[in-house]
Amino acid sequence: MNGSRWADRSGLAGRPGAASGLLNVAPTADVVIPFTAADRAAQAELTAAALSRAGLGERDRVVVALNSDGDLTGARIAEAAASVAQAACSVGPRGRMRLLAAIEAVRATALVATPTGAADFLARLHMEFLVDPLDLELRHLVLAGEIADLATCRHLAAEFGAAVSYLYLDPVFGTGLAAGDATDPEAGLDPVQPGLLAAAPLAEDRLLDLSTVDGHPHSGRAELVLRPTWHSQFADTMVRTGEVVNFSPEAKGLPAPSHTVGDHILIRGRWLSLTRLRAALAKIDGIGQWRLVVNRDGTLDVASLQVVFMRKTLIGNQMWRSRIADALYAVTPIAVGIDIAPDISEEAAAPVVEDRRGHHLGQQRAMAR
Repeated sequence: MNGSRWADRSGLAGRPGAASGLLNVAPTADVVIPFTAADRAAQAELTAAALSRAGLGERDRVVVALNSDGDLTGARIAEAAASVAQAACSVGPRGRMRLLAAIEAVRATALVATPTGAADFLARLHMEFLVDPLDLELRHLVLAGEIADLATCRHLAAEFGAAVSYLYLDPVFGTGLAAGDATDPEAGLDPVQPGLLAAAPLAEDRLLDLSTVDGHPHSGRAELVLRPTWHSQFADTMVRTGEVVNFSPEAKGLPAPSHTVGDHILIRGRWLSLTRLRAALAKIDGIGQWRLVVNRDGTLDVASLQVVFMRKTLIGNQMWRSRIADALYAVTPIAVGIDIAPDISEEAAAPVVEDRRGHHLGQQRAMAR
């Protein structure tokens, strides 16, 4: 749109020290989003509408098992859910036994979780807790915060005997903007308001015309773009999300995200800045090369950092290993394993990001395939 500024989340850093109101802080504090009272009210209204589109109603009792670190996402969703449901609470994503206890204590009919979090909870119900998932009597599973796998969603629906929907939470402001049937690959997203969620070519700052759904002119991949007209500071900004959708001739509207692109990679429902990771590891002398590997062998994402030193004396050095661990902890709350190569590298090499899940298309949008 003419007169609008284009940016990704890194371009929204602003001046955190001068920001006022409630602040949404990224894990590394590189992006700080301020919310006025009017912003918070608008966000709550939009999220409540998205939860309604996800199937929640006044008879539901909702347990939210999402993170609230820095961005307060889980708490905000629970607050919005309380306005459309009978009751709602936020218990966080960690501790499956505590989650089970909370579901039973509040007699929950709906669970809001990440797709892999719900799958891991299901696995533990069977293997550790010896609980039949049908006995929980959940009517709704609302999945958010990750790329949802169709097979997983259908498996969850069958095991819990529940309707499984996908809640689109934007990765910058944490606002619910759309929802859809997670078990129907052609259902697409149902936005709460027209115009708040758009799409653009990966390497061009222009919006695609979504009024046509016949595969032309926007077949193939595109990046989701936020138009936060509800926000007091960023109402005139087009915000690239780093989330990629794949349009097909059969698509009914806007598809749910299937990939990511750009500086941030999505792991366990949290976004890790690769630029921040590179900067943190560059301060550690002796690292010749590192490779970030992300996999999903079981129910959850597993991330590991494979490090090759340039000096043999560093291979078994616990102090250097601790320095790497501290660097990782400084840039992400995600648990990242550290694997030290037994051999050294005589020359430095460029870092590598290897997403074995097939989600991340790369940091350079123009080169993404």
